[in-house]
Formats: sequence, C-alpha cells, structure tokens
Amino acid sequence: MNKVPTLLNYLGAAALLIAITACQPPTNDDTQAMQDEAQATSGDEAQNPFFTPSTLPFAMPPFDKIKDSHFKPAMEKGMQERLAEIDAIVNNPEPATFENTIVAMEKGGQILGRTLRVFSNLNGADSNPERREIQREMSPVLSAHNDAIQLNPALFARIDTLYQNRAELSLTPEQMRVLERYHQNFVRAGARLAEEQKVRLREINTRLANLGTNFSQNVLSEVNASALIVDSAEELAGLSDAEIQAAADEAASRDMPGKFVLTLKNTSGQPPLSSLENRNTRERLHKASLTRGGRGGEFDNREIIAEIMQLRAERAQLLGYNTHADFILEVQTAGSVATVQDLLGSLGPIAVANARKEAQALQTMINQTEETPFELASWDWAYYTEKVRQEKYDFDDNQIRPYFELESVLTNGVFYAANQLFGISFTERPDLPTYHPDARVWEVTDANGEPLGLFIGDFYARASKRGGAWMNSYVLQSDLMGTRPVVGNHQNIPKPPAGQPTLMTLTEVTTMFHEFGHAVHGLFSDVTYPSVAATAVPRDFVEYPSQINEMWVTWPSILANYAIHNETGEQIPQALLDRVIEASQFNEGFRSSEYLKASILDMCYHTLTAKDLPAADDILAFEANCLEQAGVAFAPVPPRYRTTYFSHIMGGYSAGYYSYIWSEVLDADSVRYLEENGGLTRENGDHLRKSLLSRGGSVDAMQQFEDLVGRAPDIQPLLERRGLTSDGSGNE
Repeated sequence: MNKVPTLLNYLGAAALLIAITACQPPTNDDTQAMQDEAQATSGDEAQNPFFTPSTLPFAMPPFDKIKDSHFKPAMEKGMQERLAEIDAIVNNPEPATFENTIVAMEKGGQILGRTLRVFSNLNGADSNPERREIQREMSPVLSAHNDAIQLNPALFARIDTLYQNRAELSLTPEQMRVLERYHQNFVRAGARLAEEQKVRLREINTRLANLGTNFSQNVLSEVNASALIVDSAEELAGLSDAEIQAAADEAASRDMPGKFVLTLKNTSGQPPLSSLENRNTRERLHKASLTRGGRGGEFDNREIIAEIMQLRAERAQLLGYNTHADFILEVQTAGSVATVQDLLGSLGPIAVANARKEAQALQTMINQTEETPFELASWDWAYYTEKVRQEKYDFDDNQIRPYFELESVLTNGVFYAANQLFGISFTERPDLPTYHPDARVWEVTDANGEPLGLFIGDFYARASKRGGAWMNSYVLQSDLMGTRPVVGNHQNIPKPPAGQPTLMTLTEVTTMFHEFGHAVHGLFSDVTYPSVAATAVPRDFVEYPSQINEMWVTWPSILANYAIHNETGEQIPQALLDRVIEASQFNEGFRSSEYLKASILDMCYHTLTAKDLPAADDILAFEANCLEQAGVAFAPVPPRYRTTYFSHIMGGYSAGYYSYIWSEVLDADSVRYLEENGGLTRENGDHLRKSLLSRGGSVDAMQQFEDLVGRAPDIQPLLERRGLTSDGSGNE
C-alpha cells in the first residue's frame, strides 16, 4: 500500500507554517506588492470563501464555492494576517506568557490554514494545470513566509524564555507538550543559527521547495505518460471483460479509438500483472512502470533527486547533524540511525531468503506448465504467484473479488466494524458539496448520540489524482478553537464501466480498512490545542493506529457481514474463507522484500554526507549498489518504489519509510493484546480510544502504546504474522 499523506495532514493551525520548508523571506517591497495585489481583488475574489469561516456543518470547506482563482489571493491575505499576528506577539510589551505567545500562535493563521489544507489536499486528489501552476509559484513564497516566522529572533526569544522557565509556569501536561514542541520546532528550523548561516539555510530551502514541487508534478505526469498502449484485446487475455472495456474507454478518452490503455499505479508492481496471460504484455507493462522518471525526457527526475539529496545533506550539517537521517530520526520514536539500520538489516535478508524460497515454487510452476520454460523474471512474479496460490489453496483473486463489492465493504465492513468497536454510526450527507462527483460525505455520530465529525470518502482512481492511498484533515479538532474534525480517505481503485459493480481485491479491502484507521485517529481526537490534534504524532508512529484497524478485515463477524457475493447475495463460503485466511502469509517474502528494499534505499541516500552522494547519472547505479551491499539484491523482486518515483522520500517520509515496519511491530503486538482480551468488544474500543486514538500528539507516543498494552513492545508477534524465518522456510 502506498500511503503518502501530505505534510498538511499532520498540522495544527499554528504548526501548519512550521512544516512548510523555508526560503528567503519577502522584502518590504515584496510585502507591499502582495498587499497592493490583494487590495486589487476582483469582485469574484472579494467573495473569497477562505476569507471567513465556513458556515457548513462542522465548518466543512464550501467546495461548491471554491474556485482556483481564490487560492492565491487567500494565501496572500493569509500571510499578511499571519505576519501581523506575529508582529503583535513580538511587540507585546508584557513579558512572555503561555497565553500571550503560544496560545496566540495556536489561534492565529486561520485564513492561511483553511486555504492550505484545502489546496494541498485538492492538489493531491484532483489536480489540474491551474493548481499545479499555483503550487509552483507559491511554494517558495510560502516557504519565505515560514522562515520569516521561524527565524524571527524576537519571537524565538519569547518562546525560549518560556521554555527555559517551563517548570515554574504551572502548565497542564498538554500545555507543556505544546510548548516543548514549539521550542523544538524552532530550534530545528534554525532559530539558533548565526545570521550568515540563516541566509544559506533560506537559500537551501528555497531551492528545496521548488525541487519538491517539480518532483511531485513529474511523478503525476510520468504516470500518465507511461501508460501502456495495446493494439488488440487479444494482448489483454486474462483480464476480465470489465477491465478490458475500461482499457478501451481509457484509450478512447485519449483519442485512440480501437486501442487499449493500461494506466499505471505509482508502485512498481501493477495490478494487471497477476492476470495478463501474454508474457510480452506483462513485460512491457512492468518495464513501463520500472523506468518511470529515469528514462530521459521532460519528466526525468534524476537531476532533481541528486540536487535534493545534496541540499538535504548540506542543511543537516548546517543545523549540526551528521546526516539528514540523523536530523529526521532525532524526533522519531526510533530515535537513531543505528536503531533503524539494525531493524532493516535484520529483517531485509530474512525477507529476501523467504522470497527466494517462493521464487523456487514459481519457477517449478513455469517449468511444469509452459511448453517452452523460461527463467522467472519480475514481470512474471504476480502471474505465477496466482497460479501457485490457486494450486496450493484452491482459490485466486478472481474467485474472491465478487464477494468484495465496494459499497458492501465500506458500509457492512469498515463502518460496521467501527460501530461494533466504538459505537459510532454513519449517515450519508448528499446535501453537502464535494470537490469531485466521486467524493462522498458521511456525518459521524458518537455512541452517546452527539455529532462527532464528517468523513469524506474518495475511492476511485483518475488521471488528476496522485497514486496511492492516504488520509487528510480538512478541519482539525480543537477545544481551543471549538472545532470538530472533517477528515478524508482516498484510494485509487479502478473505476468500472458505467453500470458495473466495483469489485475489490483483498489488498484494496485491506487498504480501505487501513486508511479508515487514520480517519478514526482524526475523528476521535480530543485535545485542546490544534498543533497536537489528530495525527500530529511522530512519523514512525502515525501508521500504528491505522495498521491496528486492518485486523478487522478477516475478523469472522465482520467478514461475514460484508463479504457478500455481489450477484447472488450469498456469504463467502466458509471453505473459501478458510483458504483465504490460511493463505494470509502466502507471498509474504515478496511483500516484505519489496517494502524493505525501498526502506533500505531511503536510508542509503539519507545516511550519506554530500560528498558521498551520487550524481544524477549515477542514481540508478547507486540504487543497485545499495541493495547489493545490504544483501537484498534479487532481480525478480524490485523495490516497491524505485528512486525516480519514490514520492514518500521526496516528501514527508524522507529517512522515514521504515515507519511502516516500525509501526507494525507495535501494531502486531497490540493486535495480540486485543485478541487475548476479547477482540471486537466495546470495552476494547473504549480502551483504544482513551489510551491512543483520542490523544493526538498531546502525550508521548510510546507512552500511548504502553498505556494500551501495559508494557514495552515485543517484535515476536510481527515475525509470526509475516511468517519470516532466517532459513526462508516460513516456519517457526
């Protein structure tokens, strides 16, 4: 699963600006020009919906009133408002207090916060040329604005004074946490640097802001440009009639009548590879996927990657860290590069050993079934895996997909599990406006009958949506601000032809449960200050609550409720269900290997100093050497993301892609705890909510884990879940 929440998903109103990369602050002339332009707004812009709070339920953004022309004026006005607020804080003649400094910052930035949350989320879920141009233009301006705040010595002096005297301030635990995070964020942003160092820091971050935008836009453009064009339906043998029709419809939409187009997901592997019988088509599709961003042309990302890595390394040393990874891991629960490398170094070779064992079974299948046997290649893996699965467990994905119809999975599975566990209920709100016809809205009601928030579901793939699956927040819960949450889940499930049901794979079902785990983390947030609301936790902890929610995918009472045949209405047969559960560890060597390879790549780049990093022309060779040196090189299993389309590490997951496996250690241990204590019960749901899901970043992350299970984490449940053994046998 590719879950790349945008940086804005984890921000409160005040912390919103802290997380935007920095650059040269605007000059007085720049500020005056922005003011003049804002004052010269047209009649349309004068009615800008971002200028005032939304009047919709839960302050949901009024998507039907938002136009692309509103974004830039709202950003400009929001920056003006924010700088004026900061000036008022800095020039306050009264000594610094938590109320007149920290609370004032928490309450500020409302226009900019509303605007950036919507803009960032729409640019991921429904991008267009206008929004991409605004992103290119405004990224460095917003970064300059952020630096003007975080490198303001008078502002930092007030925060530092409070921090140094925090023991005497009689703060609540949450207030102490907020103050400590503000101080830490400002120090890590360069507040203590000498002025000449700040100049260079701004230069670095200016460039990084532009490069990050270019990379993300190239990835989206390259996904669309690399789609595989096929001349005949015969070349698509093995796909369902609906899938072939969808490919024909895609070709028609691209003015290629009579042809067929297979669009790409952002991962290295592509879903049709498990069904395509034509080996040449499989090879073409897989190579189109693997060469994205590194094949030359206008969307090639190698120059961008090389420069980003150089600048990150330089910035880390400027801030006093050996490498970018040291800088990032300082504030994660893992705590150090050595800890992460030990984890990846121990699991990576084990996973590859298991993958090699799986490859032997696939090669045997090829030798036994093909008239002219050939050596297993990466584009063959998914296809023959399905054959081996069918032989070993007597089922394949096509047998179970009719039982996983989207509406049933969502309503009778995801929502039903949440109701059974937490007592919450869902009412669809078609009266509320959305940003795209495929997006839907539900009002969520708490077990006591009180309104809890809004949930937006946007599940279908489209050319304007970035790859993967993610959760975001449009409105953050905060007692200080009197706001309740509005959260969204996004997937990239292929949309069937009109009138056809949406039948999901087991992976897509699991992703839906996973992303809803993020959603309840946002919906259950119960904190005072927005900067610690919802998913404002360390990056290597944020996946933990969502991974717990995956346990309900195959929980018997939940599965029986949603796994209903879309035509006959019959429940999934127990015999088939037993085989699905029995096969849960099947192909785990492959899944673990592709993920761990990507994690190792991430650390390879970010644990080097600038002088040791590769040039653009050497990126792909560096990638291969990294995997070889780590003992995980195995050609039939490529990394889940190659460097040139690895959006995670070019964004918020840099030196952090290990987070999924780190979180899964906590998740697997927590699942064992919940199973041992009754599983799907309201008591467990209330305990989850109280100890973990409601606390956001107001309590130390590992303390939340220990509050849930009552002890430190144990890795053994993870190894058992994944069936990973040092000899590749899959047996303990």
